[in-house]
Amino acid sequence: MAGNSIGHLFRITSFGESHGKLIGVVIDGCPAGIDIDMKYIQYEVNRRRPGQSNITTPRDEKDIVENISGVFEGKSTGMPLAFVIKNEDTRSEDYSNIANILRPSHADYTYYEKYGIHDYRGGGRSSARETATRVIAGAVAKLFLNKLNISINAYVSAVGNIKISKNVYDLDLSKTEDNIIRCPDNKTALKMIKFIEEIKAEGDSIGGIVSCIIKGMPIGLGEPVFDKLQADLGKAILSINAVKGFEYGSGFEGTKMKGSEHNDIFYKKNNKIQTKTNNAGGILGGISSGNDIYFNVAFKPVATIMKKQESLDKDGNNITLMPKGRHDPCVLPRAVPIVEAMAAITIADHILLSNSYKQ
Repeated sequence: MAGNSIGHLFRITSFGESHGKLIGVVIDGCPAGIDIDMKYIQYEVNRRRPGQSNITTPRDEKDIVENISGVFEGKSTGMPLAFVIKNEDTRSEDYSNIANILRPSHADYTYYEKYGIHDYRGGGRSSARETATRVIAGAVAKLFLNKLNISINAYVSAVGNIKISKNVYDLDLSKTEDNIIRCPDNKTALKMIKFIEEIKAEGDSIGGIVSCIIKGMPIGLGEPVFDKLQADLGKAILSINAVKGFEYGSGFEGTKMKGSEHNDIFYKKNNKIQTKTNNAGGILGGISSGNDIYFNVAFKPVATIMKKQESLDKDGNNITLMPKGRHDPCVLPRAVPIVEAMAAITIADHILLSNSYKQ
C-alpha cells in the first residue's frame, strides 16, 4: 500500500489502523535544536480527540502521545522523530454486523476491490483515526514555524447553510476555542451547535466549511511548475478524510469578478511593496507573496448515519444496513486542528526547500 507519506524535505509517514494496537507517525527532515514541547503537542492532539462534547463521537480515547525517537534533552536531534498513540477504547464488536457489507459513501468497496481485503473495524486504515498522527506532525511543524513568527489559525465558518457573515479580519480568532463547534463568532456558533444537535437527534449528519489563515508568511515559498505552494497545500488538505473541496484566495467567487476588479494592485509604503487587495490569497505564480494566505475547506456529511439504508454485501446481494457504533454527527470541530496541521506541515516543508537554495 503506497501513499502513506507526504512532504519533500519535512516529510511525514503515518502508520496504524483505527482498531489496531496503536497509530503513529515518523517525521523526517525536522531541523535539529527545535524544542519538542510534549505538553503543546498533547494540547494539539486533545483538540482533535474524540469524546470532547455532545456533538462529537463518544469514543473515549485519551490519545496520550508518546515520543519514541529523535529527541534528546527536550530538543530534536535532526534524526527521524517518531511518535505513537495507543488505541484503547476500540469496541471492535460494534462492527461485526458490517463485516461483509459495503457501506454507502465509505471506502469499503474501493479498498476491497483494490487490495482484496479490508479491515471493517472502524474502517481500518481509511478511518479518520489516522489523522491524529497528522496533528502530532503538525504540532512539531508549528513549533518550528513559531520560531519564524508564522501563525496558522483555522475555524469553522459554516455548518450546512449556517455561516459566518463577517470577514476573517473582523473576527477575533482567539475566541475559536471558546465553544464546542470552534466558531469564533459566538452568536453564529450557538446556531450551529443547535442545528447539529437536531441533526444528531434525527440520526443523520451534516457537513460544512473550515476556513484557515496563515499570517507572517515570507516571500518566496513555492516551486514552479508542479510544486506550486497552492498545489502542495491543496494536496495536503484534500488528503484529509471527508474533504470535498479546497479553494484559496478569492476561490470560486473570483469567477464572478472582472479582471479589473480581481487584480491586486501594487503600491509602495514605507519603502515596501504591498498590494491594495489580496484576492490572490498570498500566492502569485505558485510562490508566496508575503501577504496572508487564506483558504476554505469543504467537508462532506459523515458517511455513517444512524438510519436504515439500502446497500449491497460483498457478494452483490441486497441488504438493509442499520449501523452501530459511535460516530460524529458533524466532523467540523475536530477537523479544525487537522486542517491547521496539514497547512503547517506544508509551510514547514517549503521553508526547508527554500532554505536549501541559500548559500
